Amino acid sequence: MTATLPQTIRTDDDDLSGLGYRPTLHRKLGRYASFAAGFSFVSILTTIFQLFAFGYSFGGPAFFWTWPLVLGGQLLVALVFAELAAQLPLSGAVYQWSRRVGGETVGWFAGWYMALAQVVTAAAAAIALQVVLPQLWDGFQLVGGDPALTSVTGATNAVVLGALLLAATTVINSIGVGIMSRINSIGVTCEIVGVIAVVLALATAARRGPEVVTDTSVLSASDLGATGAFLVSALMAAYVMVGFNSAGELSEETRDPRRTAPRTILSALLVSGIGGALMLLTALMAAPSLTDGRLATEGLPYVMTAVLGTFWGKVLLVDVAIAIVVCTLAIQTAGSRLVFSMARDGQLPAAKRLAHVDPRRGTPVWPSVVIGVLAVGLLAVNIGNAALFTTLSSVCIVMIYLAYLLVSVPTLIARLRGRFTANEPGLFSLGRWGVPINIIAVIYGAAMVVNLSWPRSEVYDPTGEHPWLRFSAPAVVVGVLLLGLLARQSRKASA
Repeated sequence: MTATLPQTIRTDDDDLSGLGYRPTLHRKLGRYASFAAGFSFVSILTTIFQLFAFGYSFGGPAFFWTWPLVLGGQLLVALVFAELAAQLPLSGAVYQWSRRVGGETVGWFAGWYMALAQVVTAAAAAIALQVVLPQLWDGFQLVGGDPALTSVTGATNAVVLGALLLAATTVINSIGVGIMSRINSIGVTCEIVGVIAVVLALATAARRGPEVVTDTSVLSASDLGATGAFLVSALMAAYVMVGFNSAGELSEETRDPRRTAPRTILSALLVSGIGGALMLLTALMAAPSLTDGRLATEGLPYVMTAVLGTFWGKVLLVDVAIAIVVCTLAIQTAGSRLVFSMARDGQLPAAKRLAHVDPRRGTPVWPSVVIGVLAVGLLAVNIGNAALFTTLSSVCIVMIYLAYLLVSVPTLIARLRGRFTANEPGLFSLGRWGVPINIIAVIYGAAMVVNLSWPRSEVYDPTGEHPWLRFSAPAVVVGVLLLGLLARQSRKASA
């Protein structure tokens, strides 16, 4: 593939036609809305609140350093994606990029892994409402009893709240990208304000200096060894910094996507990375204690309660709830565009229906409905086995990193064979740095897949009750591969 386009392209729709597709989606997204799509998927206000305790429990204060390391690796991946977004501004970006540089089979599996991962991620984001809403008002505990996610009543209530949220996001996505982008942009603005407020509040309440991040006592005392504990604590950052590619997923609904999408992919990751680093640092500086065990069990909410008190703590929880809503909305939107793009190419069952775009709303309705229904169905797993749901949520991150590899690896091969050039004037290009950046991005991605998939009981079976869960990542990856082969063969047989 040579990703150099003719100089005669004049409009976004002409551009899309030149890439082989008839314009059917409505272009209503500007630069901020495109940025918001990527930032809300990462959603540091949601994910760091959820996962701070996990990272700290393994690495102590020094787990902070896993954040810039993962950010650096993901930034290399994002640079590769930004260059592809400038050359191939298409919906279902991960699938389209992989297919056009690596061939139809590679692209199909990139889309397959990414689509299923987004269903699980949407469910995992929606279920997070249970962590927030009952703390704001006990009336949100619709199923009476213990609100803890690990209890039967808490798990059941989480499914109810998550299902209601997914129903709402499905309706919003079905109405059109205009209302989705407005809600998402407002939510992202609230989240950014919340992040700034958290950082300022924690900084003004600091009990120790930034040198706290050099404390390696927890790492040194770990049964996993310092290196092993550090690698496990890095999973926290790895879980958070995904989804920045969402700006590319909405390229066909973005104005001037060749210039907008590359910038917003990079800015979504960088703003998330910088904001997250400041949250982690100031939380460690402001924590009432580093040794009482509460940071490893209660995490950031414990610090915020101590610093802000009950009233302002609840105000922040409202902001976190908003972040959860727009995060779920962004994940479902990105996933629906991926499904639409694959269906448009006849790559999925019921392709004609999934590829249909409502001419008035300018949005593919059925992909949103399918993702919403599948995510709600997946939520039910949490009622009977919360550990299994948590494991599935972890495994879905592995599938996202695999999908990313199925883009970066064929892109590197195309570069080395001289089949990939990105030299159109005025568009984002890595130039002579393309090969070295791409090589390091592939090495980083492969190493992270191994780290995420490694069968550690501390990650996949922390209670020790289900030893088989340790091998769930490779088992699910292989299972999804086999299921994909069957689905692909079935599609070919019916074609």
